Amino acid sequence: MTAWRKSSHSGTDPESDCVEVAASSVHVAVRDSKEPEGPRLRVGASEWGALLASIKLRRS
Repeated sequence: MTAWRKSSHSGTDPESDCVEVAASSVHVAVRDSKEPEGPRLRVGASEWGALLASIKLRRS
């Protein structure tokens, strides 16, 4: 896995609702930035791409 990256839609307030992602060529992991040692959701890279594509379609 690469380093965790915070969502660009997250504010600068450390108490705000934020997600972080870490990606490899195989998986993408998602976690709550306020609980870095808490649970993580891990999905396949292709499924993550499909999720992002679906979100972008709904936003347009």
